[in-house]
Amino acid sequence: MGSFPYSDTNKRYHTLDYYLRHRFGCKVVKVSLNGGFTCPNIDGTKGTGGCAFCTEGSGHFAGDPLEPIATQLRKGRDLLTDKWGECPCIAYFQANTNTYCTVDKLRRLTDEALACPDVVGIAISTRPDCIPDDMLAFLTELSQRTFLTVELGLQTIHDGIALRLGRCHTYGDFTDAVDRLHAKGIDICAHIIDGLPGETFDMMMQTAEAVARLPLHSVKIHLLHILRGTRLAADYERGIYIPLTMDEYVDIVCSQLQVLPPSFVIERITGDGAKADLIAPLWSLRKRSVLNAIDKRLAALDTMQGAGYICP
Repeated sequence: MGSFPYSDTNKRYHTLDYYLRHRFGCKVVKVSLNGGFTCPNIDGTKGTGGCAFCTEGSGHFAGDPLEPIATQLRKGRDLLTDKWGECPCIAYFQANTNTYCTVDKLRRLTDEALACPDVVGIAISTRPDCIPDDMLAFLTELSQRTFLTVELGLQTIHDGIALRLGRCHTYGDFTDAVDRLHAKGIDICAHIIDGLPGETFDMMMQTAEAVARLPLHSVKIHLLHILRGTRLAADYERGIYIPLTMDEYVDIVCSQLQVLPPSFVIERITGDGAKADLIAPLWSLRKRSVLNAIDKRLAALDTMQGAGYICP
């Protein structure tokens, strides 16, 4: 099989690092921020307690919401500078649902981020059911001012699974949000999770195949983590839920990559669980080993992202 077109390393999938280096001409990092948002699935609007796998909302590695965005950016960049040196960054509004607020609030926070040195773009993580028309208009305006990605949590296309997880939105909500954002020319990143309770290999592949048919810019593939204090942790402790093994996860990811279009940027291919809160699977703490195993499996199979993609 020929070389993968979106790689200048040994990678057989379209990494975010590759995309950003070629988009901006240099290394670019994402700095996670906490804008002090909540979530309609936490505050009682749609549910309480969040999803079954959620502790206090997404974004465990984001900044301190009590600190100004500029301070969070500076601290986040200082940590990443030790690894990557001085380089531009994307301000990533990660924690909780970042469009679950007034337009004025999000405008103020994004303006503060864009005023900081060497910020070359914005990424905004949110739920697909939290983009009303006035927020869509603002996101459209923002996309015309800077490099913008809107990240939408999907996790699964299977509404029955999502219902049991307490997601409180449907796959239809997701596709509607994608259509509305895409119509405005906004880049979209979809989040999916492998290993959800009740999902089979075929169901996880169906999610990847459905995502492959959508007008997306990028995808994040996550491993389901069992974190202390969650409803999922209680199921695990009672033996109701058994997490994926590393071999199972590697097989699933490699299979999913093959059905995704080569042009899709793979922003993440495994997840990070906060070490202090992680109950299982503990093998996920060896992130480099997981990434290496995926690379080796793709090479052994002589395959790559998009090898099985069927253009709709």
